[in-house]
Amino acid sequence: MIVYDALGRRIELTASPQRIVSLVPSMTEWLFSVGAGDRVVGITDYCIEPAAALQHLPRLRGTKNPDRAAILALKPDLIIAEQEENRERDVNALSAAGLQVYVTAIRSVADAAAQLAALAEVLDVVAAATPLTDALQQVLLDPPLPTYRVLAMIWRDPWMAIGRDTYAGDLLRLSGCRNVAEVLPGRYPRAALADFLALEPEVILLPSEPYPFGERDKLALLEAGARCRIEFCDGMALTWPGPRTPAAIAAFRRMFWGVYEPTHPLT
Repeated sequence: MIVYDALGRRIELTASPQRIVSLVPSMTEWLFSVGAGDRVVGITDYCIEPAAALQHLPRLRGTKNPDRAAILALKPDLIIAEQEENRERDVNALSAAGLQVYVTAIRSVADAAAQLAALAEVLDVVAAATPLTDALQQVLLDPPLPTYRVLAMIWRDPWMAIGRDTYAGDLLRLSGCRNVAEVLPGRYPRAALADFLALEPEVILLPSEPYPFGERDKLALLEAGARCRIEFCDGMALTWPGPRTPAAIAAFRRMFWGVYEPTHPLT
C-alpha cells in the first residue's frame, strides 16, 4: 500500500500499521482516542495523555532529540511525526534507516480535520475517527467575527508569541480573536515586552505550556506597562490539535464572548 503524508512524502506499507511510534504528544492522544492505542509501542517524554494508558510504554526522549537507536530497536512499521514538533534531520535519518515516517503539518483547524481524517484511513480507524472529524468540520462554521485584539504568549526568555500561520493562531481566530502578533515577522515572533505591548492587545493570554506561565510572568507584564486584561489558559487546549479542539474552541469563545450561540452548535 502506497500513501502520502502531509508533505507529499511517499510511505510504503505492507498492511495497516500495527506497531506505531508517536513522536507527537497530541498525536499520541489522538491515537488512543480512535482506538489505536494498543498499537502504540513507543512515545516521547512529553506524551502525557491519556496518562493511565501511557504508564508502561517506552519513552524515547524528546520531540527534538528522539533516541533513534531505541526507535529502531522497537521495529515500528510506522512512525508519526509533525513538521513543527520534530526535526527534519531526525525524520530523514529514520527514513534512511528503512523506517516509514508519516509527517503531519497542521497549521490550522482545517488542517487538523483533513490530516487526521487522512491518517485515520491509513490506520483503518475511519469509523472511530469520524465523530471527531465531523466535530472539527463543524467548528469551522459560523465563527464569531475576529473582534478581540489578543496577544497569546508562548515562551519567556526570550518572550515569544503565537504568530501567523499557526494552529493556535487559527484556533484563536475561530474563537473570535484578532491575533495582534501576526504583524510581526515569523510564525512565533520574538520581541521585547515593550514591542509586544505596543501592539495594543485588549487581552493577553498566558498558557500553561509549553512554557508554564504563572503569576510572576503576569507581574512582569504589569511592570512593563500592560494595562489590559491578562488571562491564564490551558496550553494543551490552545496548542494540541485533535480530540480537545472542539471543546477548546467552545471554552475560548466563552472566555471572550460569554454565552456564544453559533448557528451550528458545537458537539
